[in-house]
Amino acid sequence: IGNLTNLTLLNLYGNSLTGSIPTEIGNLTNLTLLNLYGNSLTGSIPTEIGNLTNLNILNLGDNSLTGSIPPEIGNLTNLTNINLLYNELTGSIPSEIGNLTNLTTLNLYYNLLTGSIPSEIGNLTNLNNLKLSRNELTDSIPSEIGNLTNLEILHLYLNDLTGSIPTEIGNLTNLTELELYSNDLTGSIPSEIENIVGLTELDLKFNDLTGSIPPEIGNLTNLTYLRLSSNQLT
Repeated sequence: IGNLTNLTLLNLYGNSLTGSIPTEIGNLTNLTLLNLYGNSLTGSIPTEIGNLTNLNILNLGDNSLTGSIPPEIGNLTNLTNINLLYNELTGSIPSEIGNLTNLTTLNLYYNLLTGSIPSEIGNLTNLNNLKLSRNELTDSIPSEIGNLTNLEILHLYLNDLTGSIPTEIGNLTNLTELELYSNDLTGSIPSEIENIVGLTELDLKFNDLTGSIPPEIGNLTNLTYLRLSSNQLT
């Protein structure tokens, strides 16, 4: 497949392909879309994927890929959409992901990723969808997440995140879904949450949050789901 150097689109999704992604895929430097979603591919993401500098969409979700996310992914500065969900990827989220300033969607959920959320994620100011849930991420939510003022969906649930919810979350005035449940978050619910008036879902259950429920939560008149259960609120 590496001989097809004029390819711009490669769509093989929804089949029963097995084996690994061949390193020769890195020869297809004219690709703008690579979609291998919903197969049974194994092995790691080849580092040669970093050669595909014209890619707009990278979708390798719903396979059985292992190994880490290669830092070379940071070369793909034209990417608008990364879907690596539903795999078995390990290691940390590479800081080089902060180079991808055209991203609107970053979906890494349902993997085995560890380490902290890199502060460089705050560079991705065009993101409207950030889903890092169902991994094994640790440490605190970086305050730089407050730079992502175009975010509409933020899902960080079912990780091992600690520390408090950063007050900068109140900058995300376009959010409709904020789901941080099933972590180890502490501290109080920041009153700045009142700025996110478009929220329809706020789910902070199964953490170690303390203090009182801020009265400012009453400004969130678009809420349809409010879940604060299984904390230590007083």
